[in-house]
Amino acid sequence: MYKDFYKLNELPFNTTSDPDFFFPSSRHEEAFSHLIYGINSRRGIVVVTGEIGTGKTTLCRTMLNRLDKSVKTALILNPNFSDLQLLQMIINDLGISYVKKTKLDLVGAISLFLIEESAQGNNVVVIIDECQSLNVRQLEQIRLLSNLETEKEKLLQIVLVGQPELGEKLKNPALRQLTQRVSVHYHMLPLQKEEVAQYINHRLKVAKADLNLHFTPQAIESIYTVSQGTPRVINILCDRALLAGFVKNTFTIDHFIIQECAKETLYSYEHHSRRP
Repeated sequence: MYKDFYKLNELPFNTTSDPDFFFPSSRHEEAFSHLIYGINSRRGIVVVTGEIGTGKTTLCRTMLNRLDKSVKTALILNPNFSDLQLLQMIINDLGISYVKKTKLDLVGAISLFLIEESAQGNNVVVIIDECQSLNVRQLEQIRLLSNLETEKEKLLQIVLVGQPELGEKLKNPALRQLTQRVSVHYHMLPLQKEEVAQYINHRLKVAKADLNLHFTPQAIESIYTVSQGTPRVINILCDRALLAGFVKNTFTIDHFIIQECAKETLYSYEHHSRRP
């Protein structure tokens, strides 16, 4: 409803993981550096954890867009399947041709693919999101895949992304062999207070917003108080605020508008977070 009013090319505060809106905060840039290091140096398993809404999936999608063409990738967004289905998803996303569907055949097809790619000087990375929902058996299957290596380097780089529960799950004694193979572990934190205004202005700029549209310093302060720097909460709150500004026929989003939207935003976010 407010898109035309604010002369926006697209909605700036969608909660989808759109790499075009990636904001290089200090913490996101640090996480990005850890990911690139782990992949390019062929470290095997990299773990990225963070609370809901801190931008983990956006970070991964951004990284995929920036990787060299010599890096073949697979992105698994919903790994809540059996260990056999997980293998099939990885194979399908990597574009590997296979006939038989037994676990042994699938692992063999992946292994052959990795050897061929390595011979051509290519790297292969599999990113698995929402890993906190994986069970021990699935995580053990991932460990077995990480064993595919030459005498010099890992043939497959695996990035495990999940909520903080993933870090706790990896402390399970049954997964100690997997944990020992984790070479890089980075925990993402929310935006710092001074970055919230930069984040909001960045998204408005990407969406080509009317230059008259602005959030007052007091509004930014209220947004940080409500969101504590969590990007997804900021997006939900700012989206509601722009709708309210449209209704009020104003290009100035002040703290009164933010306060009006805050209760609805908190309820919406908490309800969304509890969804299975």
